[in-house]
Amino acid sequence: MTEAPGHPPIPTPPPGDGALWVPPARLSPLVLLIDPVRMLPSLFFPLVGVLFIGGFSPSSFFWAVLAVVGSVGYAAVRWATFTYRVAGDRLELTRSLVSRSVKTIPLDRVRGVDVTTPPLHRLFRLAVMHIDTGATGGGKQEGELDGVPLPEAERLREILLRRSRGAEPGAAAAGVTPAGPPAQVEERVYVRVPWPWLLYGPLSGAYLFAPFVLVGGAAGLIIQWGRELGFGDDLPIAIGTWLWERSLLLILIAITLVLAMPVAGGVMYAVFNWNFTLRRRDASLVAERGLITRRSVALEHARIRGYEIADGLLERRADVVRLWAIVTGLGDSRTRGQLLPVTPRTFATKVAADAIGPFEARLRPHPAAARRRRLFRAVAPGVVLAVAAFAFGWVWAGLVALAAAALGVALGLDRYRSLGHGYDGARLSVRSGSLPRSQAVVERRAVVGWTVHQTWFQRRASVLTVVAGVGAGSGGYPAIDTGEEQGLRFAAEVTPEWITPFLKPQ
Repeated sequence: MTEAPGHPPIPTPPPGDGALWVPPARLSPLVLLIDPVRMLPSLFFPLVGVLFIGGFSPSSFFWAVLAVVGSVGYAAVRWATFTYRVAGDRLELTRSLVSRSVKTIPLDRVRGVDVTTPPLHRLFRLAVMHIDTGATGGGKQEGELDGVPLPEAERLREILLRRSRGAEPGAAAAGVTPAGPPAQVEERVYVRVPWPWLLYGPLSGAYLFAPFVLVGGAAGLIIQWGRELGFGDDLPIAIGTWLWERSLLLILIAITLVLAMPVAGGVMYAVFNWNFTLRRRDASLVAERGLITRRSVALEHARIRGYEIADGLLERRADVVRLWAIVTGLGDSRTRGQLLPVTPRTFATKVAADAIGPFEARLRPHPAAARRRRLFRAVAPGVVLAVAAFAFGWVWAGLVALAAAALGVALGLDRYRSLGHGYDGARLSVRSGSLPRSQAVVERRAVVGWTVHQTWFQRRASVLTVVAGVGAGSGGYPAIDTGEEQGLRFAAEVTPEWITPFLKPQ
């Protein structure tokens, strides 16, 4: 990506040079009907302030209207001065408001293209395109086109992904111009998640605590309103004091929030994952979901290096899991790489095998020393706190700590049972965790190196942690607390040409 403020536009080469050149295009003018509505929240408090200060006089109304008209006019100018085009092997985003700025994104760096349709955009059949190159990390994209007609967004996505794969110019140009017919692509639907499976949503901790998240957001909004309306920080303090003096009401609110956890979690989960569909379109995996805001994420299949299966404690009890893709250069993989929401384990495993590839080996257990380490870590904190509490005469605190230590036994055993690693000749897999447990399945070709960790305590227990370095996903996937020989043999089995020369002969 390059920024060139004030530079002249890159000249268009003559036709027939074999590259794809799409003429400059603007966003849909219908986006100008959406921008004023999106501006209302940010204009609300300034307009209220102007009206209150002016005493709702004709002059205050005049300035309020002038502010609204100015904001809409600024949005219109930004629309009129922004263009985009595909120029050979790059996407150019040009803005010429005051000085000319050209943002260039090489197409071979495009890792994914999201097409999102918020409610107002769906009304006018428009979409927001997010172009991710993986260069910025996290969830930030390098390019955004806000207000592209939906059919054009789909065509443009095919252009960007096909060209990023280094497709032939003639194939990329087949029906890929803004005004031309859509390209004919092969499509296969892997799954449309049935709506009854949305009832698994509350099992996920991210949605189970939705009522408390909403209350926290409301508290933040009250604080903001208090400051904007001149109350300072006194408004939330006054509300909190009023509730504290009415303890029965406060208890009823807390009980209501707890009872609302599964309902609110299920509703939010359904809103975000409604009609979840996973399909293969040409050479990409496309995941679509959402009730109010519909989101479509395309992942280039050639860059997918494996998948990750995750479950929590409640999800394991119901034998359901979540599924993500492990993709090279993908930012925000836990959101953008989602292949399935909470679904039955056997179903998710089958979809992963069909869409990416099967893992056909059993996970190998880790030595007994790993179990002792899991138990010690889970039980020791509770025992230490109990001893300290009894020493100071805090009997109830000591009993609570002992109960926590007893629960730690079950937690430690579950963490040990979750440990495992394996290799089937094409893919390796590692698994760890308990409350959140995850299993990664990675192609052998994705492994770029190995790291061996062994702390002083691990040396005493004759175990170590071997990490498969992967140029995708989180960057490394560890097999935790394997036996010393077991871990090294695992690495040598996957990449014998790297590891075997350094092992002692038997």
